[in-house]
Amino acid sequence: MLKITSRDNQRLKFAGKVCNGRVRDAIFLEGGRLAEEVLGTDLAILDVLFTGNFRQTERGQTFLREIESRTANLAEVTEKIFNSLSDTKQPQGIIVIAAKPATGKSVVENNLQAKNHKLPLVVLLHQINNPSNLGAILRTAEAVNVSGVILTENSADVFSPKALRGAMGASLRLPIWTNADFSEVLSWAKENGLMPVCADVSAGKSYLEIDWKMPRLLVFGSEAHGLSAKERQAVGESLIIPMENNVESLNLAVSCGVILFEANRQIYKKGD
Repeated sequence: MLKITSRDNQRLKFAGKVCNGRVRDAIFLEGGRLAEEVLGTDLAILDVLFTGNFRQTERGQTFLREIESRTANLAEVTEKIFNSLSDTKQPQGIIVIAAKPATGKSVVENNLQAKNHKLPLVVLLHQINNPSNLGAILRTAEAVNVSGVILTENSADVFSPKALRGAMGASLRLPIWTNADFSEVLSWAKENGLMPVCADVSAGKSYLEIDWKMPRLLVFGSEAHGLSAKERQAVGESLIIPMENNVESLNLAVSCGVILFEANRQIYKKGD
């Protein structure tokens, strides 16, 4: 098996470009969990870089045996070189470069129309800028079986290394539409029978009072600014998470989780 000992190796340079978001159609998956998650997808495996320490572990041996059936592009690199390439503070010794999953309006729309969803629920994230929050939201969205997630222009990159780690594999499977126009999404939702509702700290209705048994588009604004007055008006209905002790707001990912699990509770409530 090939061993890379020079920092000038072209495969290392390519992996670095992918990590920095400079390769449009590839993603940088680091760590044992994400490496194993990609095995459950049909994504093309472009390269696999690992350390000798990873190869010697039971987990590493199992993974490398399985990944060999998907690609011949495997290479061992020295610990020092790997650490310089790693995007984490505590590298686990494994990086997989894979083709980026397909995204777009049609991806979400096709899943929305599929019959495996009891009730359509799509999440719209408008100019979300924290990749860790984004990853956590995607993980929660998959946990409650949403029909899709939409991100508007100027949002964090859903396939950045940090967002991928936060999502823990969810972004490899969820139907996602990126770089969408806010007004276009609202029109699209109306065309597809989705009733929009947005989270707003000044709303008069609790998220517990919202009827989640109808098809919904759940809208969140950015962590710092939320939605503008014009955007809230365009959405129409709004909701709030009531809080005690003069707490004004929650972390975006936490807020999204609270609301999505209430929607999930109503949708899948026994006896309905």
